[in-house]
Amino acid sequence: MKKGLKRFSFILGGARSGKSTFAQRLAETAAREGGLRPVYLATARVLDGEMEQRVAAHRKSRGGEWTTIEEPVDLVSRLEGQRAPSVVLIDCLTLWLSNLIEEGLTDDAILRATDRLADACAALDSSVIAVSNEVGCAIVPDNPLGRRFRDLAGLANQRMAASADEVFFVAAGIALKMK
Repeated sequence: MKKGLKRFSFILGGARSGKSTFAQRLAETAAREGGLRPVYLATARVLDGEMEQRVAAHRKSRGGEWTTIEEPVDLVSRLEGQRAPSVVLIDCLTLWLSNLIEEGLTDDAILRATDRLADACAALDSSVIAVSNEVGCAIVPDNPLGRRFRDLAGLANQRMAASADEVFFVAAGIALKMK
């Protein structure tokens, strides 16, 4: 990525597909080539020891050149707060959706928040790489909350992909450029 060239990249994949690793490599390459600082916008809420270990492993894999911002809900404000050009990696949108559901937002409010996020990613004067789980390829959940989450994730992914400059699907550690 040339200095000053901004892109909005959207990365989809299943659990343990390699999507976060791919997104991190993409961000590090863009930051290095553009002379920019990489920023990791983390959406996870640390709820237990197992999640704490996952977060620590992710942080260790990034190294010291990354700035980490933890924000489980208000991603748009955090993006808009990026003053200096950078490469922002948002990981991940499905955890963000879970957080919005936990906050009690309606489906309409969640989709409006997704639209605002998609617009912010496309408009930011920095490169943005957003990671999300593709959950629509799995079995139909056996409960209403699971089906609601699956449906919202599918709709949110469609909206993010429509706004993105490029979209990748990652499976078995291999990225396929879709857009």
